[in-house]
Amino acid sequence: MNRKQALKALAAGTAGTLFLPDIAKAINLLPDMLKNNINHSVCQWCYSDIPLDQLCEAAKGMGIKSIDLLNHEQWPVAAKYGLTCAMAYASPIGLQKGFNDLSLHETLLKDYTTYIPKAADAGLKNVICFSGNANGLSSEQGLENCAKGLDPVMKVASRYNITVCMELLNSKVDHKDYQCDHTAWGVRLCEKLGSPNFKLLYDIYHMQIMEGDVIATLTKNAAYIAHYHTGGVPGRHEIDESQELYYPAVMKAIVATGFKGYVAQEFIPSKKDKLASLKQAIGICDI
Repeated sequence: MNRKQALKALAAGTAGTLFLPDIAKAINLLPDMLKNNINHSVCQWCYSDIPLDQLCEAAKGMGIKSIDLLNHEQWPVAAKYGLTCAMAYASPIGLQKGFNDLSLHETLLKDYTTYIPKAADAGLKNVICFSGNANGLSSEQGLENCAKGLDPVMKVASRYNITVCMELLNSKVDHKDYQCDHTAWGVRLCEKLGSPNFKLLYDIYHMQIMEGDVIATLTKNAAYIAHYHTGGVPGRHEIDESQELYYPAVMKAIVATGFKGYVAQEFIPSKKDKLASLKQAIGICDI
């Protein structure tokens, strides 16, 4: 048997026993079977055709504890079902415009000064922020601008014990020109601000596209990460065997860092039964 034949035989003999059943059985996981090593959340926008009340009810039934990316008017809806919002909006300004734009600093400070106290009153812990697109800014200048704009926000965040999280997004496929597109850049911003109230939202989907080496990167930079998002690569669909990441291993690495925050599903379901896809994803990530 040559190498090619050996590999073919190995694939035929193990693909059905090592990987596929591990993913397939996840759909049958019940809430009381969850191990609770991962705090599960789900991003509302991926299910925008499902009323929020219905999504909350379904999420609760799966053992999900949070709905991500809700504005202040939506927080009470999640709370009605005993859910939190583990990553909340504090400004209506979109992700293409952010703290690297000096002209937006006054508006952003006003927004965060308004909604950070509201988030604290609602019992929330994290609000999201964005660098914005570079629009010709150098990496260094963008970093300086973000730090300048975020510094006064940190004083408000510290007062209310809220963590402001900048999301890492890919600029290769989905968000062309977005500035905070590498973990190292985000870590430098964390270090420059030097505040325990500023951390990163590590989006596994986006960072797999931009830099790969997901497990080593999140392990090395665990101290700077407050939240995670998922998504299948490529395509941002289900996180099952149809894509290239093996999420159980990624989740085990996250738990090994001592992480106690939330992991939110942010894939766009491609299958007809979207909630079944969500339930399967929770099972896959519940290690």
